[in-house]
Amino acid sequence: MGKFIGALDQGTTSTRFIVFDHGGRIAGQDQKEHEQIFPRPGWVEHNPMEIWGNTQEVIRGGLLKAGLRGRDLAAIGITNQRETTVVWNRHTGEPYGNAIVWQCTRTEDICRALMKDGGQDRFRETTGLPIAAYFSGPKIKWILAHVPGARTAALKGDALFGTMETWVIWWLTGGPGKGAHVTDVTNASRTMLMDLKTLAWDDHILEILDIPPEMLPGIVPSSDEAFWGLTAHDGPFEEKIPVCGAVGDQQAALVGQACFEKGEAKNTYGTGCFLLLNTGQKPVTSKHGLITTVAYQVSGQEPVYALEGSIAMAGALVQWFRDNLGLIKTAPDIEELAGTVEDNGGMFIVPAFSGLFAPYWRDDARGVMVGLTRYIHKGHMARAVLEACAYQTRDILEAMNKEAGQELPHLKVDGGMVENNLLMQIQADVLNVPVIRPRIAETTALGAAYAAGLAVGFWSSQEELRQNWSEDRSWQPNLLEEKRAAGYSSWKRAVEKTFGWAQ
Repeated sequence: MGKFIGALDQGTTSTRFIVFDHGGRIAGQDQKEHEQIFPRPGWVEHNPMEIWGNTQEVIRGGLLKAGLRGRDLAAIGITNQRETTVVWNRHTGEPYGNAIVWQCTRTEDICRALMKDGGQDRFRETTGLPIAAYFSGPKIKWILAHVPGARTAALKGDALFGTMETWVIWWLTGGPGKGAHVTDVTNASRTMLMDLKTLAWDDHILEILDIPPEMLPGIVPSSDEAFWGLTAHDGPFEEKIPVCGAVGDQQAALVGQACFEKGEAKNTYGTGCFLLLNTGQKPVTSKHGLITTVAYQVSGQEPVYALEGSIAMAGALVQWFRDNLGLIKTAPDIEELAGTVEDNGGMFIVPAFSGLFAPYWRDDARGVMVGLTRYIHKGHMARAVLEACAYQTRDILEAMNKEAGQELPHLKVDGGMVENNLLMQIQADVLNVPVIRPRIAETTALGAAYAAGLAVGFWSSQEELRQNWSEDRSWQPNLLEEKRAAGYSSWKRAVEKTFGWAQ
């Protein structure tokens, strides 16, 4: 068996390949960004063929930088941007248009029509999800209705649907005529089409959305001993390596943070922000605007569930501040700029650029800046950007504490933004709990590696994975309660200003 595990992290803005050793340390990695396509306001697309090309490039690059060959890998795991939807031809591999990204709002009309009969929670009991443009089901319906040839091909069994891990696994294991057409339970639980309890596609919802079941992938465990296939020689590997682990990115971070016990939680600061709480082997239906989702499943075992709070704009807000406003040159510059002021000067930014996700679920919300005076300068704006990430996280945590009936004692954090020490201190202050960063910050890719490694016996148990986890740094709350309460009260008022803007 190889002495390393390969993890492909197919994210919203880039694709990375990271090679991990047995201690969960990084041996080598490579990364490549892909184009963000905005054909109309609120629409977001990716080119699936560009992503498959980048996937091959970063796998070769990651191995080269680690000084390794494919034969040195025991298995491959995949983690991915969830909900992003691609439909392609099973015989040619050609997509029926670009992938529709999770952030895209084009399916709002479809969602509103679905809500007319049964409201936003029409499918929540079955799927754990509210009806929202975020999820894959309405995106499939849109593609079948608007892309020439897609519905005809789907009815003939020639068109396949997948989220991004499905697309990548299909190509890695041989593509046309050979590729495994599978989705793991965590990604399937984000389609709005899967029954959370049976872990099967729900025929009733498929009928309502008019989606032919023939186009759907088989649902498999996140860590699967009966691996889905071996890498094909015409892909990025010359050797045949088991492809046997897949976990949606946010659930992967929960696994990478070793949150295997009920009551453990983590928050990932990436393009969006995602707080997950392990709720054990029973799905908990949320009464406070959270999503019920599958956290992970190891083959032969019952699935583990989680409550999730999803925030659309976190790192993406920093990108907007950099690219659209041009107020910083690189994303990390925001920490220095925000550090030039003591506070936000009374201004707040609520980044409801494509509506608000949890716990509000308002498609009609749009972004606002409030509290502007002539005193405000770009330093205050930079601080307000960081505070928006922290306050949105508090909205989620308030809901989670109500749901769980207990206060979270601390918050484990990961993702690209946790290198921003000022943001981490703001987060501790806003939440009034310690914030803990792990030694290995690449927890999403690590979670995918763990899923694959457990499947082939590279790691023997979850306990062994837990021993790999260690703290890098923590931040303690350091803000007067009076200031904390006043800041959060102003934030809530600012959020209300976003409601009802998009008619």
